[in-house]
Amino acid sequence: MTETTQTQTMPLRGGGKPSSPEFRVAMDAWHRLRQDLFHDGFAYRPMAPMKMDGPFTSRLSGRRREYVAWAPHAAVVAAGLLSMAIAASASDGSGLTALVAAAFALIPVLLTMIRPVAAFWVSMIAAPLTAMGSGLWEDWPWTAGSFAAHLVVMTVVALRTRPRIAAWMWGLTAVYGAFLEGTLGNNHYAANNTVPLLVVSAMSLLAVSALTIRRTAQREVTAQQTVTAHERSKRTLLEERTTIARELHDVVAHHMSVVAIQAEAAPYRVENTPPELEQAFATIRENAVAALTELRRVLGVVRAEDYEAPDAPQPTLADLDGLLANVREAGLTVDKVVTGAVRELPQGVELSAYRIVQEALSNTLRHAPGATARVEIGYVLGGLGLRIVNGPSPEISLVKSTHGTGHGLTGMRERVTMLNGEMTTGETEDGGYEVTVFLPVAGASEADA
Repeated sequence: MTETTQTQTMPLRGGGKPSSPEFRVAMDAWHRLRQDLFHDGFAYRPMAPMKMDGPFTSRLSGRRREYVAWAPHAAVVAAGLLSMAIAASASDGSGLTALVAAAFALIPVLLTMIRPVAAFWVSMIAAPLTAMGSGLWEDWPWTAGSFAAHLVVMTVVALRTRPRIAAWMWGLTAVYGAFLEGTLGNNHYAANNTVPLLVVSAMSLLAVSALTIRRTAQREVTAQQTVTAHERSKRTLLEERTTIARELHDVVAHHMSVVAIQAEAAPYRVENTPPELEQAFATIRENAVAALTELRRVLGVVRAEDYEAPDAPQPTLADLDGLLANVREAGLTVDKVVTGAVRELPQGVELSAYRIVQEALSNTLRHAPGATARVEIGYVLGGLGLRIVNGPSPEISLVKSTHGTGHGLTGMRERVTMLNGEMTTGETEDGGYEVTVFLPVAGASEADA
């Protein structure tokens, strides 16, 4: 048995010979090089002010904050002035020669703030011109000023672009320096200093590339965390709406069942019932049963597979004393105050009010252990008012509680919104927390209708 290995090749355009994988890799690299350093080489990319969202910069304010935002620009200018000073002091020519050498060192550095890749090409062109015109026969092709300027330019460009461009710049600098040393510098200059520049720039570019990669990763992580938080908030909202829909389904189903039973039993309670009335009761019963069936079919999608309808009816404000007894057993000191004329409210309002008080007290147990709480219920004209307030926790905790799932306030707001009510939450002056809710209720005549 013999085994043969076939290498698939891509045919060239125009029907030529197929190209090898190595050739395609080389062409892909060449296309990337042209795109990074030629096509986009002279693009206008002004350096943006520094973001003031860091752990230290975010604490600044006023003029100091405005000045610190321009710190990167000031650093680039300072590096350019330093390169210019090195070039001027190292020049052995006349004053004009020193001025030209200083300009060739300063211009590429300043150019990195508006056209970074173009600054790299300008620095490459200025290096041999400075070396030939300055009269320095010891260093080739990078004089002291050109050495410093080119190192600064590559570092700034690497900070402002992607790590791939840093690799292109380092490789082109190596090829460019070797070409100048092998052609123009042979037998003319005492020392060739491309290798020292490559060593120093490699360390600088590696550090900058690592910083750039880390900064990019942090941005991606922050963006992912933002998306995750948004999705978690949406999931929490949907879960709370599902819970409310389940509870309201049980409430409405109970009422519809009562309507159907009463409509079926009504004709037997009256002697000599007219046929028209019997037909009306039969129609009411049929419509109630049909509505109940459709309600179960539509809202059945919000039930989990393991969800079981409660045997007991949904709780109301009449069951609030039992809830307060339970939280007292858990260690919470809570008082209840009722104002106004107590009356029976629609069951949806009673259920929502009970759940709001329950969740508010649960939050107090989780986030303010040992605190005291107060539940105020006000039966007012046109609605029901709730106020659940707790004092500060006497236990000092430096670790934020992680027992909550973040569903509490979301669920309360959903219930209030469903009933077209109003809700406000916030800290109290003494360090506690307060939840205030108003649930509108239709008039007595409308409620009984």
